[in-house]
Amino acid sequence: MSVFLVGAGPGDPGLITVRGLELVRSCDALVHDALVSPDLVAEAPADALVIAREGIGQERVNEILVELGRAGLEVVRLKGGDPFVFGRGGEEALALAEAGISFEVVPGVSSVAAVPAAALVPVTHRGVADTVTLGSGHAADGSEPDYEGLAAAGGTIVLFMALARLGRVADGLIRVGVDPGTPAAVISRGTLPDQQSVTAPLAEIATAAEGLPSPALLVVGEVVSVGETLRSARPLADAAA
Repeated sequence: MSVFLVGAGPGDPGLITVRGLELVRSCDALVHDALVSPDLVAEAPADALVIAREGIGQERVNEILVELGRAGLEVVRLKGGDPFVFGRGGEEALALAEAGISFEVVPGVSSVAAVPAAALVPVTHRGVADTVTLGSGHAADGSEPDYEGLAAAGGTIVLFMALARLGRVADGLIRVGVDPGTPAAVISRGTLPDQQSVTAPLAEIATAAEGLPSPALLVVGEVVSVGETLRSARPLADAAA
């Protein structure tokens, strides 16, 4: 038997891959993140062992996966988005490899493009942005992001886990030369029925996003203006259909 590190997609349970859903429906044990849709958790067999990761540290999660794998179970580790994009999938894969446990990574639809797309923001757009830089709103040790590195490539910046320190992140990007007037968007609970999004110049995005619930994604770049054009045009397209 094996441990499958499965990406559940960005939130909407319909965005899991066919392969991922097949594995959930046939597993002996399911270890899932708190942000995974309850609808997907409910797809596990009635007799499957189900473990919610909430409140369990990463080291213990690694141990649980190894223990279940050694017990000969078919295990699904169901993670939001894609396991290898800010999902700690690499850490879990290393723990399994070091323990001699067979594992497979089943990619998921990552929030990095899916959440902006759900808000009609293309992260690349010909003539506007042909590079995308990913980052986190804080480093693993809680320190500030590498603002110079984030800004160096130009194009679009997409930041995970930045909502709680949005003002500091915006100030940090401006400090290293990003124009304060650069369009920015915060998309909260992307792809879900209660999705919300706001847009504002980078210098004002923290104020505009006050009160939005997590999880949320920050997008900085001229592509945000493309999204605003698409949102204003869509009612006309819908009416003509």
